[in-house]
Amino acid sequence: MDLSFYTNFSADLAQQEAQISVLQQQVSTGVAVQTPDQNPAAYETATLGNDQISALNSDVTAQATISSQLGAVSDTYQSVSSLYDNVQSVIEQALNATTNNSNLQSLSTQITAASQQLVALGNATGADGTYLFAGSRGNVAPFQADASGNIAYYGDGGQTQAAIAPGTAAATGANGDVFVSGLSGDGTASVAAATSNTGTGVLISQGVTNPSAAAAFQTGSAPITLSFANGANGLTYTATQGGNTVASGAVTSNLTLQLAGSAYQLTGTPAAGDSFTLSPSRPQSAFALLQNVAAALAAGTGTPAQAAQTKQQLNNDLSGLAQYQQVVLTAQAQNGLTLQAVSTAATSDATQQTAATSTVQNAIGVNLPNAITNLDNALTSVQAAMKAFGTAQGLSLFNYL
Repeated sequence: MDLSFYTNFSADLAQQEAQISVLQQQVSTGVAVQTPDQNPAAYETATLGNDQISALNSDVTAQATISSQLGAVSDTYQSVSSLYDNVQSVIEQALNATTNNSNLQSLSTQITAASQQLVALGNATGADGTYLFAGSRGNVAPFQADASGNIAYYGDGGQTQAAIAPGTAAATGANGDVFVSGLSGDGTASVAAATSNTGTGVLISQGVTNPSAAAAFQTGSAPITLSFANGANGLTYTATQGGNTVASGAVTSNLTLQLAGSAYQLTGTPAAGDSFTLSPSRPQSAFALLQNVAAALAAGTGTPAQAAQTKQQLNNDLSGLAQYQQVVLTAQAQNGLTLQAVSTAATSDATQQTAATSTVQNAIGVNLPNAITNLDNALTSVQAAMKAFGTAQGLSLFNYL
């Protein structure tokens, strides 16, 4: 009996079944080229495209993490800014309103609470549990009380970076500058009234008038002493630095003095023998600043001279607070720019992902409607062949072939 009929049918059926298997795989995966030998050029194009997509996916993950972290930083900056503004209101209330010792004690309590709140804000954490303002030491609480009860910074000035796009990185958090970068007083000089003063004079900073002279004083170490004495025609003042007289004259109403490259207005009435010391501004954390404010308010008013000394301290602290208010505004702006850069990178990456996905699809993707049609035709063809084979096998003549 000639077996070629069986052999040919079997070979043809195996070929059709293999084609059906390929079509089924294409329909289920959406991929037409599964191995390099099927289409080397298309396979290589798809491989490069998928590598690009993988890298972009990593960037997208980093972008989401950074956006979350910097969003938390931005929210904290806003809270810190509001806290500083509230402290300013308390100081101005103490300076401008008629307050008794009981009221000042209440205001002091408010500042103490604000100081505690500021520590909590400085130790804020992101969604991943890292400390936002610890610099590159995100696993360490950046602000902790030392043995003396003062708040010390245990972070650093660095910032952890992460890639947000090829060749572009962004900070994943912040450091403690917004809490520790200010200087005492107005940033040039810190003014203190002598505790022995008996008059009501207060020396108020009006701003820098000579930047180079102000910078020289701030970076130096020699203070300026402003003292008052009775002269032939009334009260006089003398400012000395290192044993040298740098300014002198008669005391007049609302006298403005040029000292250390800045202008200072003298309010109230100093007495003969009173004095003020202008010391070069030195680093002062926001926590120390609030502690000074709370202590000044707690000291109360007492005599008119003591009230003037309290006002002197509060005015000095108000100047220091203004620096921190500016620092946090600057930090907010910089943080906003970083968030914008992350958003721009995300938009660019999304565009690149779309293009790369299209490249991969064009290289190895399946035309699904055609593949389904071809699969249906192949299945129909196999079924028809099987039916025809069964019919032929049943013919009596076939038995004698």
